[in-house]
Amino acid sequence: MSAIDALIEALQILPGVGPKSAQRMALHLLLREREGGDRLAKAMEVAMRRVGVCQACRNLTEHPLCGLCEDPRRDSSLLCVVESPADVLALEQAGGFRGYYFVLNGRLSPLDGVGPEQLGMDQLLDRVAQLAPEEVILATNPTVEGEATAHYVAQLLEDKVGRVSRIAHGVPLGSEIEYTDGGTLTHALLGRRDVEK
Repeated sequence: MSAIDALIEALQILPGVGPKSAQRMALHLLLREREGGDRLAKAMEVAMRRVGVCQACRNLTEHPLCGLCEDPRRDSSLLCVVESPADVLALEQAGGFRGYYFVLNGRLSPLDGVGPEQLGMDQLLDRVAQLAPEEVILATNPTVEGEATAHYVAQLLEDKVGRVSRIAHGVPLGSEIEYTDGGTLTHALLGRRDVEK
């Protein structure tokens, strides 16, 4: 296999990148961005070697514990369970949550061979025992697998914490009800709350 073909094939491991997109990227790097390609290759080599998962929360980090787990200012009464490190980034960028996290790095999907063992449920139980949070917030995605995962975790933790809650799903801020799908509207109605006076 030629070096060009090997590069095109390697780029296809990225999500959403098929043969044509990979070919376009490879040719761009080789024809117009050699310096950028070298930077990319070096950054990938360093990241693949240095980045692992946090021993406490399973988020990505270069150290035994991530910066969030090492931060003593975080609220240990709250633990938020998410599917991926991208979810942690989104919640941190949104602001408002000052508790700790546990990253499943996936969701239950028996057809794909992903069961509780692959999601670190034993580590989650250890994390709950260590932090002794008052509330565990389940922030898995509102997909069939995400809902099944949230249900499984809720059952696992029901007698271990005072409160297990689920993030609200519903009509996005700034959108219009008439353009919102039925499933989202159903979740919004079921997750309604009192109006603050």
